[in-house]
Amino acid sequence: MPLSEDEQRILRQIEEQLQRDPGFGRTLHQRNAGNRRVLIGSGVGAVVGLVLTVALLSVSPYLSFVTFVGALAAALVCERHARSLGEAGLGHLSESMRGRFGQASQPRSDD
Repeated sequence: MPLSEDEQRILRQIEEQLQRDPGFGRTLHQRNAGNRRVLIGSGVGAVVGLVLTVALLSVSPYLSFVTFVGALAAALVCERHARSLGEAGLGHLSESMRGRFGQASQPRSDD
């Protein structure tokens, strides 16, 4: 559905205001960077917690249960931050991780 002339004019005004705001992009980038760090850290914490859960089964079932609850909490934090990043943010995260660990970024097939 095409936009009316008034809607197009309002949209242009909003775009111009956003282009003139120098702090807008930095604010968004810093917030996503924090979310990415938490996402990676909580994902690693969840995996380590699950490994410890299995390893501690032979030592103490209570201690194993506590580590399982910790792993579950880390997984929930990871899921919450993955939702906040959204699909585009997760795609950017995976590309940056590939670049950081030496794998070449492959073009996506849906582009």
